[in-house]
Amino acid sequence: MSQEETKKGRVGVVGLGAMGFGMATSLVRAGFDVAGFDLSAEAVEKFVAAGGRAAPGVGPKSAQRIAFHLLSAETADVKRLVNALVAVKERVRFCSVCGNVAEEDRCRICRDPRRDDAVVCVVVNAAQTEDVLFGAGGVAAALPEGAVFISCATMAPEAACALAARLTATGRHYLDAPISGGAKKAAEGALTVLASGAPAAVDKARPVLAAMAATVHELGDEPGTAAAFKMVNQLLAGVHIAAACEAITFAAKLGLDIRKVYEVIKGAAGNSWMFENRVPHILEGDYTPLSAVNIFTKDLGIIMDMSRANNFPVPIAATALQLFTMTSAAGMGRDDDSSVARFYAQTAGVTLPAAKS
Repeated sequence: MSQEETKKGRVGVVGLGAMGFGMATSLVRAGFDVAGFDLSAEAVEKFVAAGGRAAPGVGPKSAQRIAFHLLSAETADVKRLVNALVAVKERVRFCSVCGNVAEEDRCRICRDPRRDDAVVCVVVNAAQTEDVLFGAGGVAAALPEGAVFISCATMAPEAACALAARLTATGRHYLDAPISGGAKKAAEGALTVLASGAPAAVDKARPVLAAMAATVHELGDEPGTAAAFKMVNQLLAGVHIAAACEAITFAAKLGLDIRKVYEVIKGAAGNSWMFENRVPHILEGDYTPLSAVNIFTKDLGIIMDMSRANNFPVPIAATALQLFTMTSAAGMGRDDDSSVARFYAQTAGVTLPAAKS
C-alpha cells in the first residue's frame, strides 16, 4: 500500500501563523494529507519543508519569478507567449465551484472525489473567517457538500452563529471550535479545543480535532456556545496576563531579583498559568509575538460589548483592556502580550532584562 493510500484523509489549514503552523504539523504527524495556505509565502514554504503541501495558487514569489522571466525574455518569445495565451483564453473558463481556471465546467480539483473533508481555519477574527469562507475564491464554494469547516478564531457568539447559519445553508457543516493553549501546545498536538455545533459537524471533525488537541470539550449543538466559553477564558487570560506583568514589574521597582521572584511565586498561592508562562518572556527580554498585545485589545473589546448587551459589569476586565490598549498605543501592539510589562517599566522608570545577543 502506498503512502498516499495510508493517509487518514485530506485537510486544509488556512492560516500558518504560530498557532496554525503547529496545528497543521500535528495533523501531518497524525497521518493526514494536509494542504496549508497563508498570505506569507515563507510560512507556506516552512510548512512544505515540514511535510505538508501548499494549497493551490500563485503566491507573491511565483508571480515575481514570472515577471522577472518576462522582462528578461526576447521580444519574439514574449509574442509567442501572447499568442499561446490568446489560444488558452479561447479554451478555458472559470470553475463554477471555486472560480479557478478550468477547461470544463468544474476544475480538476473540484472534480476530485478526494477533496478535503475538512478545513481548519486559524485566523484572528470573525471578519477574516468570513473572508476565508465567502470572499473572492472562498472555501465555502470549493468544499464538497457534507464537508466541515472548523473555525478556530476567537469571536463574539453572535458572529459564530451568523457564519454557521450561512455556511449550513449551502450544505456544508460549521463547527465553532476556538482553541486555547499557545503555540507550544499547538506544535505538540496538545491544545484544548472548545467545540459546539450540529452533531454531524462534531462527528465529521472529531478525528481532525483528536490529532490537534489533548482535550476536546464538546459543548452542545449550537454554534456560538463554544465562542461564549472562549470569551470567559479570554477574560481570565487577559486579566491574569496584566496582573502578572504588573506584579513582576512591581518586584523590579522594589529592587528584587525578579528571577528569584519568579521561582518563589511559581510555588506560591499567587501563581497562575499566565504568570508561569509569560514571565519567562520578560526574564529573557524576548517579546517575539507568540500571542500579540492586539489579540487582547480585540478579545477584551468583545467582552466589553457582551457585558453591555447583558447589563453585567466587568470592571477588572475593563482595566486590563486599558492596559493592553495603552501598550498597543505605545507601539507594541504586534509584540508579545507580555509587553504590558514593558509599558509598566517605561511608566515607572524600571529597567527590565534585555534580549540576549
